[in-house]
Amino acid sequence: MRVPTEQPREAGLPDPARLRHVLGHFCTGIAVVTAQEDGRPPVGFTCQSFVSLSLRPPLVSFSVSRSSKSWPGIQRAGRFCANILAAAQEPLCGRFAADGDRFAGVEWWESAATGSPRLAGALAWVDCTLEAVYPGGDHRIAVGRVQDLGVSADGPDPLLFYQARFHRAAPTTPSGSAPTP
Repeated sequence: MRVPTEQPREAGLPDPARLRHVLGHFCTGIAVVTAQEDGRPPVGFTCQSFVSLSLRPPLVSFSVSRSSKSWPGIQRAGRFCANILAAAQEPLCGRFAADGDRFAGVEWWESAATGSPRLAGALAWVDCTLEAVYPGGDHRIAVGRVQDLGVSADGPDPLLFYQARFHRAAPTTPSGSAPTP
């Protein structure tokens, strides 16, 4: 039996605010995508659309706004590092989402594989060469070929984004299930 929808279907395309509201119910992690062109200051931006794309070959993907000021430098560099943020790095997320000198006072070093900035304290990092770029409406869809990757030795909790707010992962038991009250 077909269950009726809660709201009547709108004629035409969904309203952008409604689209954002509904898709905001999908929890994501947060990454900062960084790059450095030879002889230029590093660039980077906050990204919640970073995903694994393929194991063979090893590919990842992210979406970037067509209006991004960091994207041209990343594209010219042809390489990037996706720094997956730890829960304690919420201020870093905000810094890389705002205008200004995003790297001022931020500890980082060049990754071994591509020379892209790796941010200190990140939960994990994925160092890539830019494989392809596709149009995606008001965004671009970038595909990277993984050259190197790793996780933080101390295993901090991830920074999560859900319903337009930051969250921390719930503690788990050794079996991986959430604890019971």
